[in-house]
Formats: sequence, C-alpha cells, structure tokens
Amino acid sequence: MKISIITVCYNSEKYIRSAIESVLNQTYSNIEHILVDGASKDTTMDIVKSYEPLFGGRMKWISEKDNGIYHAMNKGIALTTGDIVGILNSDDFYANNTILEKVERCFQEKNTDAVYGDLVYVHADKIEKIQRYWKSKNYKKNAFRWGWMPPHPAFFVKKDVYEKHGPFNTNFSSAADYEFMLRVIHKEQIKLAYLPEILIKMRAGGESNQSLKNRLHGNSEDCEAWKINGLQPYWFTRYLKPMRKFSQYIKRPKK
Repeated sequence: MKISIITVCYNSEKYIRSAIESVLNQTYSNIEHILVDGASKDTTMDIVKSYEPLFGGRMKWISEKDNGIYHAMNKGIALTTGDIVGILNSDDFYANNTILEKVERCFQEKNTDAVYGDLVYVHADKIEKIQRYWKSKNYKKNAFRWGWMPPHPAFFVKKDVYEKHGPFNTNFSSAADYEFMLRVIHKEQIKLAYLPEILIKMRAGGESNQSLKNRLHGNSEDCEAWKINGLQPYWFTRYLKPMRKFSQYIKRPKK
C-alpha cells in the first residue's frame, strides 16, 4: 500500500528539515511526501527544494497563498496518489524510522480504515525532553462523548474515507481535525485499529495551545462540530476533553 504524507508549512525554516528527514529516512519506501507551502517569505522553500532530488520523484510541493491550515491540508489531500494518508506538521517528526512500516503492516493485518497511535510533546529545541504523553488507548463506542480523541498527527486514514465522507471543514479555524475525526469515527463508524506505541514527536507550542483565548475558541468549535453533524454530546463533554490533558503531563521527580 502506498502512503501519502502531507506537510503544511509557512515560514517553517527553523524545523522543516527534521520533518522532511523523518519521512525521507523511513524504512518503508512506498511513500510520497507532499508539502503545501503558504507562500513562505523565509528560506522554507529553498530547504524543501534541496531535498527533492533525494526523494527520487516521491516528493511533490506547491507554494501559494491559502485560506488557512485546513484549506492547505485539503489541497494536499487532492494531490495524493496513495492508499493511506497521514498528516505531519512542519514542527513534528516521526518517533523512529520504522513508523510508516508498522502503520502499513497494521492496515494490512487489521484490514482497517484508519490506524492511530500515541504522541509525545517534546521541548522545542531539546527534543529528548518529553513534556506530555498523549496515550490514545483503544477506542470504545461513545468515547468521544467522554472527551476522547486520538492525536491527529498520529492518525492515518485510507484516502477513500476522505472521498466518501469529505475532507476537512474549512469553516473551522482550529478544530477541523476534531470535527473530521468526530464525523468519521463517531458518526460514520469507520473501522479503527490502535497501534500502541509513540508514532509522533511534536514540538510544544502549537497555535491552538498558545493562549487561553485560543483554547476557549477551540473548545467552542468542538461544540459546533457536534452541532453541524446532528450529534448530541453529554452536557459535560466539552469539559472532559480539556480535562483529559492534565493526566498527559509528565510528572517530574522531586529533588
């Protein structure tokens, strides 16, 4: 099975190399890396182009203005030719070089529509320091009502799921990934498989977590995601989702 990895970037010169190299160094070779750049003003595209020959025709890129990150992701999805689609943020990287090999094997063995795993947040410049561990665990019916969701960068889905159920809803500015997973997992009940290991290392400091205002806005969009899909959460669902994050932070030993 061919795997398409989409990376959206804009002025990402600081970390884009680690994202690209984590794809390039994967032991699984039947992949393509699609980079969707929002017309960066720094050296991002110079870096991207420098890696293109190393992919041997397995890299695609576009650089043009877009209407936000989810619009850019949708453009990337439209360019994919693979059976499986994954999203790798420009600040993130795979936990090791065998991740995509294991993901593809899980798709084959479980005959599933999607595979997801765990994610850790690491210090932006000291990546050996883990700050938060998002352990997904096995999905149970109605888990979304109890605040569960898998980490989007560690969520791989067959392309025909996008074709059947639609791409990201660009009316959302920060929660289109939540809305998409709510739609396909909870509402449409696609078949899932959990790969119980760390798939992604994410540098701490993403946009949705940068301020209280952004977090409140994201929580409001989570509620809207239920509404537009004609779904009814529990009254406490909106509180359980952010509360789950507290248990993910790594406890530091007392001195």
